[in-house]
Amino acid sequence: MQLNLTRPLVVFDLETTGVIVGHDRIIEVCLLKVMPNGTEEEKTIRLNPQMPIPPEATAIHGITNEDVYNKLTFEEVAQELLDFIGRADLAGFNSNRFDVPMLVEEFLRVGVEFPLRGRRLIDAQNIFHKMEPRSLKGAYKFYCKKDLIDNHSASADTRATYEVLKAQLDYYNGREYEDDKGEVSVPVVNDLDALHQFSIYLKSADLAAFICYNDDGKEIFNFGKYKGQLVESVIRNDLSYYKWVMNSDFPRFTKRILEEIKNRKK
Repeated sequence: MQLNLTRPLVVFDLETTGVIVGHDRIIEVCLLKVMPNGTEEEKTIRLNPQMPIPPEATAIHGITNEDVYNKLTFEEVAQELLDFIGRADLAGFNSNRFDVPMLVEEFLRVGVEFPLRGRRLIDAQNIFHKMEPRSLKGAYKFYCKKDLIDNHSASADTRATYEVLKAQLDYYNGREYEDDKGEVSVPVVNDLDALHQFSIYLKSADLAAFICYNDDGKEIFNFGKYKGQLVESVIRNDLSYYKWVMNSDFPRFTKRILEEIKNRKK
């Protein structure tokens, strides 16, 4: 269906050095400007972020430090981007939580005001999640075609979960899945080992995912000022951070894992 536009809409996506707004930088921006008459204009610019691109970020988008070292900085293209966007509305996927805040942050960093007042923000991910509720009740309706009665009672929810799991095996039978590295597999099969692996969202050392594994299998912090850094290195260089975690309201299991890493270092 053609969008009913009363003014231009810019659909956009960013590739960045990381996901921390206020710290990380944009290294690529793609803007697709759709006019009310249906005509389209696309602009893609790769940028020098003026900071190293972490290997874990490169593993996702494939952009290396060598790819951007001779590119223009955001400050050098800010006015060009601002002129291209104009007073258009903005759309993206997870854009309200990440892309829009990141873009505005970059403009403000170089002293350019990016007005949001009166600008409509459309997030396709939010529409997706609201229309396909990520709840047991929504899953039961989607996979089993039945309404969940007495949901939030332990018995009804347990039975519904079992039915959903079995229905997923039928629904996704033979369905391919592509991960964020472009690797394709058929993961939803009638095998508990395979389902266990696919159920893991983050490869974490603790249950709460405060401590995760990097691509080399080393423990890294997944929160706070040391997010993405090796736990062993942080403990070695800033023991006070370890003590803060151990004396704060973190899960006991997380503390146990952290203590094991500290003792293992010895």
